[in-house]
Amino acid sequence: MPDYHDDLRLAHVLADAADRATMARFKALDLKVETKPDMTPVSEADKAAEELIRGQLQRARPRDAILGEEYGVEGTGPRRWVIDPIDGTKNYVRGVPVWATLISLMEAGEGGYQPVVGVVSAPALNRRWWAAKGGGAYTGRSLTSATRLQVSKVSRIQDASFAYSSLTGWEQRGQLDGFMELQRAVWRTRGYGDFWPYMMVAEGSIDICAEPELSLWDMAACAAVVAEAGGTFTGLDGQPGPHSGNAAASNGLLHDELLGYLNQQY
Repeated sequence: MPDYHDDLRLAHVLADAADRATMARFKALDLKVETKPDMTPVSEADKAAEELIRGQLQRARPRDAILGEEYGVEGTGPRRWVIDPIDGTKNYVRGVPVWATLISLMEAGEGGYQPVVGVVSAPALNRRWWAAKGGGAYTGRSLTSATRLQVSKVSRIQDASFAYSSLTGWEQRGQLDGFMELQRAVWRTRGYGDFWPYMMVAEGSIDICAEPELSLWDMAACAAVVAEAGGTFTGLDGQPGPHSGNAAASNGLLHDELLGYLNQQY
């Protein structure tokens, strides 16, 4: 098993730098926000954080490729860093503290690139989660002050807590009926959204979550953390990893039922 400790330490350094940059502009009255062609917002803080991370990676890992939400792909090779400078930009620009910088290292292997390191840093919540392949998943404020993550052992769907982002995406996919049936079947539902449900699955505070439309940079770091915490991360098609354009995450025990509900055809 390769040792990713140096890469994980670098990812923490990158997250520290991004945290300082994003928190400096959080709730700023003069924050500049634009609308991208896909009609989603991007702030000056998104761009600045990604530029900062890219600059440090180019110095520390010049042979590695980089894929970021704001500036696309740069470089080629078997190792690729995947960055979402602010996951939850809509929260960020409205002053809601639920947003995070997502940093992942993916390596080429069987089945394409797979995440081997993931860091999810949510400075406005004073929380950080991370994982490296074969090394487990953790939460804390630093590598030396951390608690190991473990998914829940809930094994019945009627006892499960389910998190999601919104209803509109499920409606657009023609899967709203299955989604609503799942909501009625579980013990509890909450619309936390963005990165947070995946981290709660990893730490065992909820049991299942899913989103109908995502990009690789939304999922890569989250997939690494969920998997190393003992959970399961797939697309709605059941394919492992963050490549399906959507996501389902669970403690593993409930995964087949989760996919069954969400893939029902009416």
